[in-house]
Amino acid sequence: MPVAHGTVALGYEPVRAAFQTNFDAGSEIGAALSVYRHGREVVRLWGGVADPTTDRAWREDTLQLVYSATKSAPAACAHLLAQRGQLDLDAPVAAYWPEFAVAGKGGIPVRWLLSHQAGLPVLDRPVPLAAALTGEPVVAALAAQAPAWPPGTAHGYHGLTYGWLVGEVVRRVSGRSLGTYFADEIATPLGLDFWIGLPAAEAHRVARITEQPVAPPASIEAMPAALREALAAYTDPTSLAVRSTMVTDPPLDLADPRAWAAEIPAVNGICTASSLARFYAGLIGEVDGVRILDPATLAAATREQANGVDQVLRVPTRPALGFGLPLPEQPWWSPTAFGFPGHGGSLGYADPASGIAFGYVTNGLHVTMAPDPRTTGLIKALQSVLPHQPVLSRQSV
Repeated sequence: MPVAHGTVALGYEPVRAAFQTNFDAGSEIGAALSVYRHGREVVRLWGGVADPTTDRAWREDTLQLVYSATKSAPAACAHLLAQRGQLDLDAPVAAYWPEFAVAGKGGIPVRWLLSHQAGLPVLDRPVPLAAALTGEPVVAALAAQAPAWPPGTAHGYHGLTYGWLVGEVVRRVSGRSLGTYFADEIATPLGLDFWIGLPAAEAHRVARITEQPVAPPASIEAMPAALREALAAYTDPTSLAVRSTMVTDPPLDLADPRAWAAEIPAVNGICTASSLARFYAGLIGEVDGVRILDPATLAAATREQANGVDQVLRVPTRPALGFGLPLPEQPWWSPTAFGFPGHGGSLGYADPASGIAFGYVTNGLHVTMAPDPRTTGLIKALQSVLPHQPVLSRQSV
């Protein structure tokens, strides 16, 4: 079995053991985990294989595409502009993006883009993929698109469109693309290996995505009614769930290096686990003297905006302003936690109450509606040591 490499602070050995257990159980191909507490990294672990086709080992600097765990990055950009007085979240989107004020969208405030309440998770006419990778044709299509429900009356996951919507507001206000603004104002000050729009020179470090089989439920009839409804939505080609994944023609392939190089700010963030955790640490406090959001901005950004059945996913969700809030049944549940999971397993979150910032990335995708046992085990191990861990010295693995 692959052996976990890295370092942990004294007393965090149970987290290292849980990370190793995932490999011993055959649940991982390659993965990395980082935990910051009060601005100091207390866990940095990695192991396994970055590319199963070549047996390239996962290294400390291996990069991973993290799917929707990307979504907190554009949110942070928007909130940083608001903190600086350059963006009013309650102003109409059209105040910054005049072309948006058609098809009943003139009154949509910026905050509804961040909270998935704008009604724009789909495009009636998908954009050719080659054109979509440049960004501008998708933005134009979204400006012309009519909402799928009356804006503000419901919330529904804008899985792909969220990044282009928020990114265009950031571009109109700052004069820089979302990826450039994130690099200049967040990634560089914090010293992150985290890109939205990966430079070609870094592509050799990216782990190869592999979708792992997950045992199907014994019986669909035995599933809870809410999960049966959600599953049914993904088998109906006319549903918002399916159409939200089909905004390009052909659909995006995020294993394609051309998609890594583009700016698709909802889903193509590429980073190390350490940088994902460090990003969240810089949102909730200082990291080496750098803090991105002040306490008042952070509190506003992470306040619940909606709660109930998502019009796209057909399961309950709790959106804040660009950040996801966990439900009580999720392993990272805390009344103060916020973050975002990514398709297949990656997860970034922070909990200001405990001072924790967590980054987990994996190239072995588990596609399931149930909680991922890998992150469940890691978070349980972390929670078990927190009450006993003021010590911040580190120990080699």
